[in-house]
Amino acid sequence: MNTSPLLSIAYLPPIEYFAFLMSPEVRMDNMENYQKQSYRNRVRIMTGNGVQTLSVPVIHERGGSRITETRIEYTTPWQRTHWRTIATAYNGSPFFLYYQDALVPFFEQRFETLYEFNLELIQTLLKLLRTSTRIRMLDEDNSPGQPDLRSTIHPKNCNRPDYGFKLMKPYYQVFEDRFPFTPNLSILDLLFNLGPDAHPYLLDLNQQFTTPTIS
Repeated sequence: MNTSPLLSIAYLPPIEYFAFLMSPEVRMDNMENYQKQSYRNRVRIMTGNGVQTLSVPVIHERGGSRITETRIEYTTPWQRTHWRTIATAYNGSPFFLYYQDALVPFFEQRFETLYEFNLELIQTLLKLLRTSTRIRMLDEDNSPGQPDLRSTIHPKNCNRPDYGFKLMKPYYQVFEDRFPFTPNLSILDLLFNLGPDAHPYLLDLNQQFTTPTIS
């Protein structure tokens, strides 16, 4: 059985998602259909007003569309809005200025598909985390594997009491004077607040996590 974690593509994925990207190899589902209200096009960040969700608008096709063919909508200036919100939220964090130049181009350049945009963004984040992970597409090997995380790491699950990927070890968050520690935020939250220490934090999570049963 293939033991490489199986993930759906995601936009600035949550920390628990990136913990599995610390594995030597992961598989990415490039055969599924796009699903609304998931991490495929939305991200949760901490702002001065609390947790905020940002969503990448997509063009909805009748009957749905394969994730690799789901096109990004540019009729609204969402890129400018997303980056302005991220910058405002994390400008006071210890490492925002150190990493921002690598991320700004993703909010200036236009990508045709959501899959291409997310994959290149994930690969850039892996480089910033100094991590070499082999990402294989599911159409290269569609044999059953474990853990299958496509439905488990999902916004509807992150606040459930039985969610198996809770962050038990709090880390510094830029607004901790206003809000209690908030888990399951975007990898940006960990990266901007911990910098190089994000890598060992994620490695530790990778060792701790087991696949939960989500009913």
